[in-house]
Amino acid sequence: MMEYLPVEVIGNILSRLGAARDVVIASSTCRKWREAWRNHLHTLTFNSNDWPVYHELTRSRLEIIITQTIFQTNGLQCISIIMDDVDEFSAAPVIAWLMYTRETLRQLHYNVRTTPNINILEKCGRQRLEVLALAHNTITGVEPSYQKFPCLRSLSLSYVSISALDLSLFLTACTKVEVLNLVSLDIVMSDPQATMELSSNSLKDIYVEAISLDKITLEADSLEKLHLKDCTLEVFELVSKGKLQLLKIDDVSVIHLDIGESTENLEIVDVSNFTIMWSKFHHMIAKSSKLRRLRLWGVVFDDDDEVVDIETISACFPQLSHLSLSYELRETALQYGLQDSFRLENVVVLELGWTVISDLFSHWVAGLLERCPNLRNLVIYGVVSETKTHEECHTLASFTSFIVRLMRKYAHVDVQFEYE
Repeated sequence: MMEYLPVEVIGNILSRLGAARDVVIASSTCRKWREAWRNHLHTLTFNSNDWPVYHELTRSRLEIIITQTIFQTNGLQCISIIMDDVDEFSAAPVIAWLMYTRETLRQLHYNVRTTPNINILEKCGRQRLEVLALAHNTITGVEPSYQKFPCLRSLSLSYVSISALDLSLFLTACTKVEVLNLVSLDIVMSDPQATMELSSNSLKDIYVEAISLDKITLEADSLEKLHLKDCTLEVFELVSKGKLQLLKIDDVSVIHLDIGESTENLEIVDVSNFTIMWSKFHHMIAKSSKLRRLRLWGVVFDDDDEVVDIETISACFPQLSHLSLSYELRETALQYGLQDSFRLENVVVLELGWTVISDLFSHWVAGLLERCPNLRNLVIYGVVSETKTHEECHTLASFTSFIVRLMRKYAHVDVQFEYE
């Protein structure tokens, strides 16, 4: 049966194997498979996790193997070189790989330093490239006037050294980029104020992790997803035309956060390990009438007297179906957060968590359950210390008994407990 397969189909089969060693072994099956390997293979991956022997090879031997393997093919469209144990490659073979494939390459994933440093943007084939993921490299001297990437749709930079100006120019050169990932960048600043300005009309999804700057300004009219993680910023400003659907903030320190006034299309807001001023934060997302998922997890209030006003959430977000809350409870959370007879009609999943268990938590759970008439799933998250005092054991036992009694009233609700 296999002997009747067209060489193009065999090339697709080999490409799906991915790992270079597996592809080479499979291509030795017969003459037809070797032909498919030479002329119809479009994907090749060198990953240190795919083959233990990679860890034992010297740098020069690795360079020879990769060079010989690539040079036996014609028309490669995707190359992935992920060698976590290799500190650096020589510049000459890396240039050779890029120059050999520059007319056909559509995806490049590369995470090894080169010595001396080379301008990968200059050497790789820019006209057809759709995905570029670079790590542990330096980018300098971006010239958008001739270094254009007309087909690039996804750009990922991790542990890359680049100036704020070059990053801005690079993004300008990618006229169709939709996905941008920036992780642990070494941002070289040209002035004392660490400000980065990015602009893209096509960008839809941005992920920023482990970056410290004074100010980031992002102008992206088509942006749909914004995710900030482990960042330290004084100011983050988003200038957009209201297409944002997802806002996720995880362990971020920022003094001023501005996502603009056009938030009516927000569907998911996920905030964790973040200090908020509830009045300002609520004002920022208050017009998001399409909001379906709201998660405030491990948040700390800037003012001790502040509480999350559940009634306001009910009024502003009528389509809310998934609500997740975890923060330090105080008496005011019950007195003002649950004081009126509002209802969260569409909430079907409720996730509640504690870091320190108290009797307040039991009453809070009961109050929220009462206001979610169509609830289907309740998930309780808790932190249980290894060494527990008698009082902690008593509180936990009381909470367990309380939940057992409470759920007899809500037999239609599926309850789960997640403890750590």
